[in-house]
Amino acid sequence: MAIRAAISGSHLKLSSSSLGARSLSSWWRNVEPAPKDPILGVTEAFLADPSPDKVNVGVGAYRDDNGKPVVLECVREAERRIAGGFNMEYLPMGGSVNMIQESLKLAYGENSDLIKDKRIAAIQALSGTGACRIFADFQKRFCPDSQIYIPVPTWSNHHNIWRDAHVPERTYHYYHAESKGLDFAAMMDDIKNAPKGSFFLLHACAHNPTGVDPTEEQWREISHQFKVKGHFALFDMAYQGFASGYPEKDAKAIRIFLEDGHPIACAQSYAKNMGLYGQRVGCLSVVCEDEKQAVAVKSQLQQLARPMYSNPPVHGALVVSTILGDPNLKNLWLGEVKGMADRIIGMRTALRENLEKLGSPLSWEHITNQIGMFCYSGMTPEQVDRLTKEYHIYMTRNGRISMAGVTTGNVGYLANAIHEVTKSA
Repeated sequence: MAIRAAISGSHLKLSSSSLGARSLSSWWRNVEPAPKDPILGVTEAFLADPSPDKVNVGVGAYRDDNGKPVVLECVREAERRIAGGFNMEYLPMGGSVNMIQESLKLAYGENSDLIKDKRIAAIQALSGTGACRIFADFQKRFCPDSQIYIPVPTWSNHHNIWRDAHVPERTYHYYHAESKGLDFAAMMDDIKNAPKGSFFLLHACAHNPTGVDPTEEQWREISHQFKVKGHFALFDMAYQGFASGYPEKDAKAIRIFLEDGHPIACAQSYAKNMGLYGQRVGCLSVVCEDEKQAVAVKSQLQQLARPMYSNPPVHGALVVSTILGDPNLKNLWLGEVKGMADRIIGMRTALRENLEKLGSPLSWEHITNQIGMFCYSGMTPEQVDRLTKEYHIYMTRNGRISMAGVTTGNVGYLANAIHEVTKSA
């Protein structure tokens, strides 16, 4: 018995050892390190810099005038109300019904006939990223031969989302480098020349990374051309309320498309406008022909979510539904989101004025013409590299400045550095 046990034990050891050697030597031999994320890599470099003068204007998260993260008072109050009052059971696959209903009212309007007629299929999503990814997979499953038109430039993760959903990507003109504004004529040409019934990704407001938005009249022309060509619009709305300070105003593009009868989709996020970055709470909605179709579409959206993450998280959804479902808390939120937007608008003015006072030979009008969290400065990658190397100022190499990182304490230093690296351009 002892001999048999010893032999058996040796055999087990040998098998385990062989398996371990095989797994270490062959299973992941072909795996190479992934390239660094162009946005998150900026923060890593900033944190590693020991300089006391360092400035981070790369991060896409709001900061107060002391450069500190902010938790809104409406969020704190919502959490006080939630604490101890709810269990931790799973949400349905589609998420919080209350959060979804409040999200639809925010995007489509309090008195939307689409909501009343139950024509919108909607699920809770893992913020705007998750909403876009679910839609990309939905597009691939039910329109397998379609492609997605994405603006140049756009948020870098948009490319990853549709690539990993195996949806071919096409691009359309958006930003005009010389004017640092919208290349509207070229954009319209691309919309006209795209095959009929194409999918387009549109930024509802505060375009990331440029801060350049179409005017209301331009949105009407875009909507008309979409109607002519039978295109489908997915609006990525990550900044509702955060752009102008007024959620209704920031939803204008969506409302124009709805007035014209488009069956749009919308990806909403509460990361920026409620500061719920780490809660990953958002909503994906798709406008349908009737209630029956909406039920079918929602069932398929849920089916796509099931193998990804099964159910969405509960806490962020409770925070959102508590704030938007209570008139007093909602009014508090409206005031706070306007305060965030106003601070960023004020920093735009301050940065432009500082550059002009330094006698910069360049025009900086675009800083105040653009809107939202980001300013597309027009600086070259080489100039950005100089800012980092010589002045310890960190931003993405496309020259995108996160205005949320600009404060009254660093705006003069930032303006002087920008002046120094651009004055001979």
